[in-house]
Amino acid sequence: MQNSGPDDISSTEEQEKWLADALALVQHHAFYMHRALDSCNLRDALKYSAQMLGELRTSKLSPQKYYELYMKTFDELRMLEVFFKEETKRGCTTAHLYELVQHAGNILPRLYLLCTVGSVYIKSKDAPAKEVLKDLVEMCRGIQNPIRGLFLRSYLSQISKDKLPDAASEFEGEGGTVVDAVEFVLQNFTEMNKLWVRMQHQFSGLQGPAREKEKREKERSELRDLVGKNLHLLSQLEGVDLDLYRDMVLPRVLEQVVNCKDELAQYYLMDCIIQVFPDEYHLQTLDTLLGACPQLQPTVDVKTILSQLMERLSNYAASTPQVLADFLQVEAFSKLSEAVVKVIEVQPDMPLVGAVSLHVALLTFTLRVHVDRLDYVDQVLGACVKKLEGVGKVKDNKATKQIIALLTAPLEKYNNIVTVLSLTNYPKVMEHLDYGTNKVMAVVIIQNIMKNGTFIMEADKVEALCELLKEIIQDSDGSPALDELDEEDFMEEQNLVARLVQMLTNDDNSEMFKILQTVRKYFLKGGPKRLGYTLPSLVFSALKLVRLLQQQDESSGEDGVTFPQKVFQFLLQTVEALSVVPAPELALRLYLQCAEAANNCDLEPIAYEFFTQAFVLYEEEIADSKAQVTAIHLIIGTLQRMHVFGVENRDTLTHKATGYSAKLLKKPDQCRAVYACSHLFWVVDGRVQDGERVLLCLKRALRIANAAQQMASVTKGSGGTLTLFVEILNKYLYYFEHGNQHITNSVIQGLIELIVTEMQSDNTTQDPMVDSFFASTLRYIRFQKQKGDGVAERYASIEL
Repeated sequence: MQNSGPDDISSTEEQEKWLADALALVQHHAFYMHRALDSCNLRDALKYSAQMLGELRTSKLSPQKYYELYMKTFDELRMLEVFFKEETKRGCTTAHLYELVQHAGNILPRLYLLCTVGSVYIKSKDAPAKEVLKDLVEMCRGIQNPIRGLFLRSYLSQISKDKLPDAASEFEGEGGTVVDAVEFVLQNFTEMNKLWVRMQHQFSGLQGPAREKEKREKERSELRDLVGKNLHLLSQLEGVDLDLYRDMVLPRVLEQVVNCKDELAQYYLMDCIIQVFPDEYHLQTLDTLLGACPQLQPTVDVKTILSQLMERLSNYAASTPQVLADFLQVEAFSKLSEAVVKVIEVQPDMPLVGAVSLHVALLTFTLRVHVDRLDYVDQVLGACVKKLEGVGKVKDNKATKQIIALLTAPLEKYNNIVTVLSLTNYPKVMEHLDYGTNKVMAVVIIQNIMKNGTFIMEADKVEALCELLKEIIQDSDGSPALDELDEEDFMEEQNLVARLVQMLTNDDNSEMFKILQTVRKYFLKGGPKRLGYTLPSLVFSALKLVRLLQQQDESSGEDGVTFPQKVFQFLLQTVEALSVVPAPELALRLYLQCAEAANNCDLEPIAYEFFTQAFVLYEEEIADSKAQVTAIHLIIGTLQRMHVFGVENRDTLTHKATGYSAKLLKKPDQCRAVYACSHLFWVVDGRVQDGERVLLCLKRALRIANAAQQMASVTKGSGGTLTLFVEILNKYLYYFEHGNQHITNSVIQGLIELIVTEMQSDNTTQDPMVDSFFASTLRYIRFQKQKGDGVAERYASIEL
């Protein structure tokens, strides 16, 4: 086949044709070689094998196609090697064979034959292995074509790997030492790498589109394993101990890596070194290995190389805990930190994502190897902060993901936000996230706290936590308007913040109060829309503190102001902030909750103040009629349970409640609220029992029900209002049974007759619900009449 230059490398179809032609010729020459082998004709065997090997002189084939051709000839050479071994048994010396094959006409077939005989020569031990190996590796310099030279030297490596004078091998001693073996492999590796690097210059002259050049570079990449196998062979040599690796192997390999100045080669070979040699060796030679990283080409992906090294070392430490002392002894963290900084310095054009990912790898290493060294973790975060200085909010998505990985790593490792809060540089890193990402990170932090049940028990830690979460708990300059946010997401976030409050606790009441004050300081900056979610949880946390204080009867004794009073003052201010959200209905409920808590602490003035604020809120802020009905019933129910008020305060509040009840928009609502007020004058435990005012309330409710009935009769729909009379009847029965002397059986009798009359009226629309309700009430009265105790006597005169 004719030789040709690189410009001849052409289309896929042509490649297939050229390969097919070459394989056909190889098979043709191999056929005659086999005939010569079968007839033990050495001269013809050498002649036809040389012709067969001559096909490897082609320059037309791409590396991939050339590899196929090489493998075909390789298989044939194995048979030739067996023949050479048989020839030595027939009286032909290996030395003679070694000289004989050197008479082949072309250098490439000559060197393949020389390597094949050389394998037999070393195996026979007629000459020292080191001498033959040295001769072969030097002879191969005769081929300087990159592809041909690479495959020739790959063949040399392949046939010699089991014949090296390694420690405890059969060739050690007179055949040489492990140093000779290492020298041979290193020399072959160096020459192969030079040839591999030269391939880029061979292709760089190619004319055509950039896509074609990229294809050729990809093909060059596919040959990288031919070079890397030398390093793998070195790692398998038994005699290569740590000292030999440190003093000879690593320096020579790194020298070649740095000097080749080829991006592809440097990245691949550094990766090879990290992957094939033992972790222990890497640990003990960190200085040397890391020292090469800044010397690599600026375009080399050093961050991945360093990341892989740190991952290997951290896995080594995790799987072999007893070596942790070695990590400390060699100061692995300091060396890796310096290497990361130096690499970033010498590559000023390194993208931000690359620099941050280096810090992520270093942090991952630190958390696995030196998990108890928070100072190391903080140092890594600080180095990242330094790199981010002047960047502001990171806008690159890939860099943002790496920053999140950096922030998430210690959170997931320690599973304790309190530990993370002790890292001073943690919030500084978080500041470089944009608003949306910062919120996501804040949610992750809260979820971590909730998942692990982490209690934050110190006010300064709570403040630090609030600083981390400020994007989610308060408005900021960079945040969008709240009405632009997704409502469902916003609710979920704020509910999460509200749940967080329960994790902020301390058994020391003074410290707990400081925690509440700290949280409120941040919550109040959250804006009206957030307060409706966050402040209620703070209120209930403060009420929990009140209950604890009540049990402990603790006070400060300072200026006559008790500790509970301070907490109630805090509550008053907190709910007051909520009342202008606007969330008046929620604020009113909380005022009543606080009033009841003050009642339990026997603090009448404070309870009165909360009720006063509730009434003010009712008057000024609650305008919706349905909301008013709900609010007035809440007020009545809470006031009924209060025992702390004196006569004057209770009368004032009761008067307001009854007044507001009578002013509700709809008559039925008025009626129900007014008869509910009757309970304010009759408390079952005997604290308040004013039968006369109870009767007045019920009569007033009856008048309102009557007015509602008359209005309904005008519209021909009075059936629905009759239920008010039945409800009032049930209230009469309640007080009648509980001994209210102003509620007599004659009053009840009159009310029953009134209801019957109204139900039989032509103006009344029949309502099955009312009929059933009234029937049930009458059945109850009959039941009471049949009892054999004093109650039956009271009911006896009621006629049904």
